[in-house]
Amino acid sequence: MLHQRTRLTGSMFGLCTAAALLAGCGGGQAPAPGQQSPQPPASQEHGQHAAAKQTSATFEPYKEGATAITYDPAQVPPGAHIDLSSERANGHTKITVKVEGLQPNRDYGAHVHTKPCGPKGDDAGPHFQEKADPVKPSVDPAYANPQNEVWLDFHTDAAGNGMATAEGTWSFDSRQDAKSFVIHASHTHTEPGKAGTAGDRLACTNATF
Repeated sequence: MLHQRTRLTGSMFGLCTAAALLAGCGGGQAPAPGQQSPQPPASQEHGQHAAAKQTSATFEPYKEGATAITYDPAQVPPGAHIDLSSERANGHTKITVKVEGLQPNRDYGAHVHTKPCGPKGDDAGPHFQEKADPVKPSVDPAYANPQNEVWLDFHTDAAGNGMATAEGTWSFDSRQDAKSFVIHASHTHTEPGKAGTAGDRLACTNATF
């Protein structure tokens, strides 16, 4: 009996030792019941969500290197502030503008333009268009519309603050012709012959979309 019990104990010890060695060679501990093995982080391609691009600036008269420029200090006073954000996810773009310190209770037009700001409002070039109108200036509603262009008209409150959002499928990532944001003197026209126009260019902000 003693010899049999010794052999049985020895066999059990050997089995336990072998099991422990096999677990060690497995390269790590198995997850506990009810737990899942850690998964690698999903690639950005699955979410298709890029980080928002932000521009924040204070309007001032033109000078070399200025980000936000006022051409009409009465309508866009020096010291007024602008925040622009552009987010792209799943082929969809959302642009938001917030302004502070403009004239109160007033309508303004606003669009994304093709060139950087300069000493004059016209330096910003024409509106960005997803599909370019072969006729310039573009006043055809087939091209000058809020789906093909980026319109961000807004109305200020009693404190001179305003906000607008535009959403579309504009392909800024593959283009180099969206460089600035221009504030205009009136809301944007939509009728043939005037479509896309919004009066004088009051201010301009260099931005990335």
